[in-house]
Amino acid sequence: MAWELLTQVYGIPEDRLWVSYFGGDPKTGLDPDLESRDIWLSLGVPASRVLSFGLQENFWEMGDTGPCGPCTEIHYDLAGGVGAPQLVELWNLVFMQLNREADGSLQPLPQKHVDTGMGLERLVAVLQGRRSTYDTDLFSPLLKAIHQGCRAPPYLGRVGAADEGRTDMAYRVVADHIRTLSVCIADGILPGMSGAPLVLRQILRRAVRFATEVLRAPPGFLASLVPVVVETLGNTYPELQKNSAQIANLVSEDEAAFMASLQRGRRIIDRTVQRLGPSDVFPAEVAWSLSMSGDLGFPLDLVELILEEKGVKMDPAGLARLAQEEAQRQAQQAEPVEEKGLRLDVHALGELQRQGVPPTDDSPKYNYCLQPSGGYEFGTCEAQVLQLYTEDGTAVASVGEGQRCGLLLDRTNFYAEQGGQASDRGYLVRVGQQDVLFPVARAQVCGGFILHEAVATEYLKVGDQVQLHVDKAWRLGCMEKHTATHLLNWALWQTLGPGTEQRGSHLNPERLRFDVATQAPLTSEQLRAVEITVQEAVRQDEAVYMEEVALAHTAHVPGLRSLDEVYPDPVRVVSVGVPVAHALDPASQAALQTSVELCCGTHLLRTGAVGDLVIIGERQLTKGTTRLLAVTGEQAQQAREVGQSLAQEVEAATKRLSQGSRDVVEAQRLSKDIGRLTDAVDTAVMPQWQRRELQATLKVLQRRANTAIRKLETRQVAQKTQELLQRHSEGPLIVDTVSTESLSVLVKVVRQLCEQVPSTSVLLLSPQPPGHVLCACQVAQSATPAFTAEAWALAVCSHMGGKAWGSRMVAQGTGSTADLEDALRTARAYALNQL
Repeated sequence: MAWELLTQVYGIPEDRLWVSYFGGDPKTGLDPDLESRDIWLSLGVPASRVLSFGLQENFWEMGDTGPCGPCTEIHYDLAGGVGAPQLVELWNLVFMQLNREADGSLQPLPQKHVDTGMGLERLVAVLQGRRSTYDTDLFSPLLKAIHQGCRAPPYLGRVGAADEGRTDMAYRVVADHIRTLSVCIADGILPGMSGAPLVLRQILRRAVRFATEVLRAPPGFLASLVPVVVETLGNTYPELQKNSAQIANLVSEDEAAFMASLQRGRRIIDRTVQRLGPSDVFPAEVAWSLSMSGDLGFPLDLVELILEEKGVKMDPAGLARLAQEEAQRQAQQAEPVEEKGLRLDVHALGELQRQGVPPTDDSPKYNYCLQPSGGYEFGTCEAQVLQLYTEDGTAVASVGEGQRCGLLLDRTNFYAEQGGQASDRGYLVRVGQQDVLFPVARAQVCGGFILHEAVATEYLKVGDQVQLHVDKAWRLGCMEKHTATHLLNWALWQTLGPGTEQRGSHLNPERLRFDVATQAPLTSEQLRAVEITVQEAVRQDEAVYMEEVALAHTAHVPGLRSLDEVYPDPVRVVSVGVPVAHALDPASQAALQTSVELCCGTHLLRTGAVGDLVIIGERQLTKGTTRLLAVTGEQAQQAREVGQSLAQEVEAATKRLSQGSRDVVEAQRLSKDIGRLTDAVDTAVMPQWQRRELQATLKVLQRRANTAIRKLETRQVAQKTQELLQRHSEGPLIVDTVSTESLSVLVKVVRQLCEQVPSTSVLLLSPQPPGHVLCACQVAQSATPAFTAEAWALAVCSHMGGKAWGSRMVAQGTGSTADLEDALRTARAYALNQL
């Protein structure tokens, strides 16, 4: 088929095509793929153009583990028979027939297929007679736009040494990278600090540097290329057209941020280089810190490029050492990303399919009803045990008491975790033996089969008939949160506009998490408006309709909300307040007026059971994506009560502050109360909109409280200073006590005394309950060098069994004594001795 398409449909000359096949590998016991070789020869490919290669070239693997197999490749000869062949790979056909296990061994796959991949850009280059993909009309509009927007000479397609100043390389980098950035951002991957977002951030910054430093592009140039990408690829990728403004804004903002960090990073590099000797290498620690700094974000290859321009070499050994240390640190901090549990591997699934075992019928999970009393009744489900698995995934005929195992049944009423909804839990019993419960911790989907993770309390074998019971409270909690999630999605759409898109969600009976694409962070007013919209839907206690329909019927319904993923056919539709048939009628516009979503989850049958919804947390995951945390029902009511209680405390603190404080101690007590109240508001489970408002109020209150303290301290310091000056005639020494609970006031009194009587050295003690003493001192500038404040305070505080700290001129400390006069005598004696 590949040969026919290339030679007969596209008309590529057969004499320009070469093929390769897997020549085997004796070490791993893999035989050569002679079947592929013989097919190529039978198609008329000359034996001289049918080449065999080993594992590196003609054995494709997706990673350290997983499906893999030998491959045969089709190559195009750019030279066209003139001189030595110049081959470029055009098409790769991988025969997926093996699986690389965790131990490195290769096992046959139960189902085999061909994974075929051909490069669009390479094919276009061949068909348009170009040697490079950058010379095709996929890239020429971009290259033309780059030339028009920069002060660089036109693109000439040069490579290597012929490309003086790397101008043409810069053209290619910028054109390639802006395409990558545009498509990734349109798909919801935004520049960030880890994983794929970090890679995207590095790509953007590399493009910015080549554009500005090689092509001499003006600021903001990169974002100006986004419309060209949209024009070129928008018909194929409609997400580009839809999100073009957001893409341009993100690129522009990150470009500006990087230009600022580039200047800072260059200054660091320049200063470091200036200190190096002629043969010194650039310190690995500096390069590493630049690359690991979150605000600078210099990739090591960028540091190396800048150093290369300066004729300075990196320290590869030092960088390797630091990289190893970082890897060890991350390994120690690593946490499992997903919950570990029993899973069916590809071999187990293949064996089930070979045996003709049908996928698990999980339709009974929807068998529940609302009783007149308002409660829900969940039916039981009888099923047969088709297969049992041990913890390591081995299929067994039976399990014994206390053994953790996986059960595969012909049918189930358990909801297996998917679509963001947590798995059901519950128990099963053997039919006719109702008093022996087998707890089921979770259920998960494995290739169409539902695997139940359970603990065998007695002997259980394949063929046993069992009855399943879901945990009703747990299921009802999930249903409540899932319906609330749909209402939240609808309320966000209503509040923020049609451009709002769900990016993901997860829910369990405790709380729900909802990620939403937004143009800007949500304001307090918007958060409150979203809650009010949900409350109104809950108050109306609307019916929730669920129905399976043909996927094609949902294709052109205005307002229908779905995630960008593959849905089954038929697909389940969940509609609030409007029957599904009416909601899917394009003429009704119902999906624009209420929540209508594609969803396989379990839901309430009426919205009233949600009770209430409170958004208790909101943070930016990445630029343009906000994560909301919410609770419902009784938890929501409790959150509102907590918020109201904290609001009353903030109001009381405001009143106390307005009334004023009599002294420093009272003002400091109020400041600490405001600080504690701030901590409580920061961490409480309460409405997020209210948290934001209280945080803003408390910030102002804290500032006012601190100002009040400073004013009271200033007044108290002036008063205490005057009292001491009246008690002490001018002389070289003032040693006395001052009544204050603040070390800050004590230090300020000492300072003010020394300012008014510069030739005097001062030490003051302030008694505190129970027996503690504060100490502060300052020596006159005219005192002998041997007389230091730190030594003076240490002598006195050590006498009181305490400690002291400070400098030659000023010091402070603490201690404990019942005889204050003795401490004062010690202070005077030490000072007079030094003086």
